Amino acid sequence: MDEEYDVIVLGTGLKECILSGLLSVDGLKVLHMDRNDYYGGASSSLNLTQLWKRFKGDDKPLEHLGSSREFNVDIIPKFMMANGGLVRVLIHTDVTKYLNFKAVDGSFVYNKGKIYKVPATDVEALKSSLMGLFEKRRARKFFIFVQDYETNDPKSHEGLDLNQVTARQLISKYGLEDDTIDFIGHALALHLDDNYLDEPAKEFVERMKLYAESLARFQGGSPYIYPLYGLGELPQAFARLSAVYGGTYMLNKPECKVEFDGDGKAVGVTSEGETAKCKKVVCDPSYLPDKVRKVGKVARAICIMSHPIPETNDSHSAQVILPQKQLGRKSDMYLFCCSYAHNVAPKGKYIAFVTSEAETDQPEVELKPGIDLLGPVDEIFYDMYDRFEPTNDHQADGCFISESYDATTHFETTVQDVIEMYSKITGKALDLSVDLSAASAATEE
Repeated sequence: MDEEYDVIVLGTGLKECILSGLLSVDGLKVLHMDRNDYYGGASSSLNLTQLWKRFKGDDKPLEHLGSSREFNVDIIPKFMMANGGLVRVLIHTDVTKYLNFKAVDGSFVYNKGKIYKVPATDVEALKSSLMGLFEKRRARKFFIFVQDYETNDPKSHEGLDLNQVTARQLISKYGLEDDTIDFIGHALALHLDDNYLDEPAKEFVERMKLYAESLARFQGGSPYIYPLYGLGELPQAFARLSAVYGGTYMLNKPECKVEFDGDGKAVGVTSEGETAKCKKVVCDPSYLPDKVRKVGKVARAICIMSHPIPETNDSHSAQVILPQKQLGRKSDMYLFCCSYAHNVAPKGKYIAFVTSEAETDQPEVELKPGIDLLGPVDEIFYDMYDRFEPTNDHQADGCFISESYDATTHFETTVQDVIEMYSKITGKALDLSVDLSAASAATEE
């Protein structure tokens, strides 16, 4: 293996596969290795037998749940915003030709003990039972301002400079109640906490617009899409893409030890006694554990059910966000549901996840508010994993390490990390101005 590569990528998690694809398309010579004999790393997709083995320690799932291979359970499930960053990246790399998407049925929010559809437009605001009559009118006015807001059209700004005005000041102009602010900030703008309220309102408004534009895209009940057969299709699609551009993928490469020169700069990767040389290394935290620090942990419950989440209009696929304030927590909780409609389970079966940033060591207790909303479950697995972020100086050591996946059930934070890593690796910004119509999604089979 005397070849020298521009970049060696370690781990076939979603972030690493996307970066490997982007760098290959840019003309860099990429070698992509994984110590496992399967794609996906921490974000892999498991059949029922694999799921059982991983979380129950044996490989004898219950017969009545159906055929093991009809399950494609994404261990880190995340929906894609139809007009969001990830879809733009997929179009930019033309990997969309290897994937089939389907719209997600519903987007919901938990408020005062109940589940409601997230209203995203002025019309929906008037119809929503989330708000009383007068609040609906106030929310409608605010939604119209957001819909009409165009950065380049000062007439649409109503005299406000959103680079100066905070989100809190903007919202107070419309007199919205705390519960309304809660669902707009967390279920529409998808902010992870309430810090955004004291930051310039521009990003907040742009995030609301992204949601509304994504919702309008497929006329579905949500702004989200998801690949048929689940996210496990993504790493393989990127592997195919990489091959088209002369990249090399190698699974089942034990150890994958990064080699450094006397100055501490990465110069190659050794596996099974052979070293491949490179200028830069891209990897997930598990490959360079001494260059990352633990920043938190995620609690999750994986459930197999025979029905949709109650109160979600029989949605075969749905996201429910439980804002932290509604639960008296420091972080939001997320429900993710997908089913045979996206070919991730046998007919009549649903996969549901409850995830949150862990605030205790007891996921069974901590996730209870979300699990209680699911109704009867056929089977449930609890799990916790640590979250890491890099501490190294990539300019000094040539190592580019992704952050661990967070508890969110949408891709917005993941793709942000990828875009920032791309800029660090290449020294340039990723151009994501693409023709969005290149990615279509089936709304009905």
